[in-house]
Order: sequence, then structure tokens, then C-alpha cells
Amino acid sequence: MTGTTLTAQETKEQVLWAAQEMLRSGLVEGTAGNLAARLPDGNAVLTPSSLDYLEMTLDDLVVCDLDGNVLEGERSPTTEKALHLGALRLHEDINATMHCHAKFATMFALTRQGIPAVIEEFVVYIGGDVECADYQTTGTDELGEEVAKRVGDRSAVLMANHGLFAVGKDPKQVLHNAHLVERTAEIVWGARLLGEIVPIPEQVNTTFQGYYRYGRTGKF
Repeated sequence: MTGTTLTAQETKEQVLWAAQEMLRSGLVEGTAGNLAARLPDGNAVLTPSSLDYLEMTLDDLVVCDLDGNVLEGERSPTTEKALHLGALRLHEDINATMHCHAKFATMFALTRQGIPAVIEEFVVYIGGDVECADYQTTGTDELGEEVAKRVGDRSAVLMANHGLFAVGKDPKQVLHNAHLVERTAEIVWGARLLGEIVPIPEQVNTTFQGYYRYGRTGKF
């Protein structure tokens, strides 16, 4: 997940597009979910609180510093700002974040089960098993800290009794990662009804994790 080369304007446009696509593709309902992205100056642009995504415009987005102070925008940032800013502060190689309530991923979060990395593509893009973080209350700094520490070597984590948090190099990638986690959660759920899941051979899994590390850091 190497650094983004997007301009501030391009970053904002991608955040708006990804937010609207998140709703259109069924990752959220109503005004649930939220996104953020790192701007070239080191600050972050976030979606606002409680606004219809399909009515949202670039002017509705909110710019904050990484401590959560509003620098630009007339609206209040998402109530989950601590969730996004915590990950951006802790990991310089993360440039975009998304929280959504994808149905199958949330089923795993409710039962506090991780999503196993049993599909090769999943390992390449997500980095391995998606674990379920310990429960913390929505909107708190504690939730932000708990989630941030779980995405150092993964592109997603489940939030207990809540939903999915995904990260990426830009908003387009983070949307892709969220969809991949949700699709895999559905596949794993269905496969378990058929029988026992057979894992990827360990050597193959290790090799593909190397591909993930290279894509994220530029180093094997």
C-alpha cells in the first residue's frame, strides 16, 4: 500500500464517489458508514455526519487535522472520526479508511469470529485472516485505538457487534477491499454449510502474504 499521488481535489472527489458507491452497492443502508482519506498536506478529509450520500457534494466534506480539529467545512465530521484518525495517525502507509455495515461481514462481527484467509486473492489484497477486534463503544477514542492497532499488517478488521473497517492507499482501493472482505465472508459462510473448509497450503499462504507486504510497503 504505497503512498497516494492524488491531489487534494482528486482525494476529495474519490471520497465522495466511494461514499456514494458504498451506499449504491449495499455496503451500508441510509446514512450509516463513513470514510476518510489523507490529504497531501497531512490532514484528513472525512464524510459528514448524518447526511444522505446521494445528496452529498464536495462542499459537504469536512477537513480535520489528525487530532480531530475541524479546519474546513460547514458540517460536523462523522461521529466515528476517532476511528479513522486513529488509523491514519498510527500508520503512515494508510491513506484511506472506510467503516461500513456489510451484511455478511457484520454477521461474523456479531458472533465475534474472524474471517479466514482461505482464498488466494484475499491474502494478496487483505494480508491474511481478518480478526475481530475487542468490543469498544461506537464513536470513542478507545474504539479508534483498538481498531488502529489491528490494521498494521492487514487491510481490514471486524468491530465486535458493529461492522467492518477497511483501509487502503486511496478511497478506490479501500472500497475494493471492503467489497472483497464482504464477498469472502459470504463465501465462507456458505462453504461452512457444505462442509469443512480446506485451508490454503501454508507455503502458498506465506508467499502471497509477501505479495501483500510488497503492495503495501514496497518491500518483501
